[in-house]
Amino acid sequence: MSGERNLAILLQSLNPELDPEDYVFCSIQSEDDAGLLRDAWAMIREREGVTLILRRDTADRLHLPYDGLFRRITLSVHSSLEAVGLTAAVSSRLAERNISANVVAGYYHDHVFVPSGDAKQALEAIEKLNGASQD
Repeated sequence: MSGERNLAILLQSLNPELDPEDYVFCSIQSEDDAGLLRDAWAMIREREGVTLILRRDTADRLHLPYDGLFRRITLSVHSSLEAVGLTAAVSSRLAERNISANVVAGYYHDHVFVPSGDAKQALEAIEKLNGASQD
């Protein structure tokens, strides 16, 4: 199942869901600690180290430093990894409201991490995208 590619259909079917938990981005130097990887929501390997996206309570329990709290908005539509314009539409809508967006694409869904204090406003902005797609 490869997911939807048509931007108009994607925007009409976003069905964004706001996770009630706070998430953080942490950097570690090595992925040797299997416990950290097991607890991570996501892991990204970079030249400088390994980025982990974790629930805040997990990072606190593991004594990992982080900057900023984020909430995850999942776009429930099954978008294709080759869909064009979805990330741009969502991030542009949030940028209009001065809300930063850190987008992580999974096989089935896109996930938008926004500052926790802006989460409800971000959710409302994304929800309004489906009406904008009909313009």
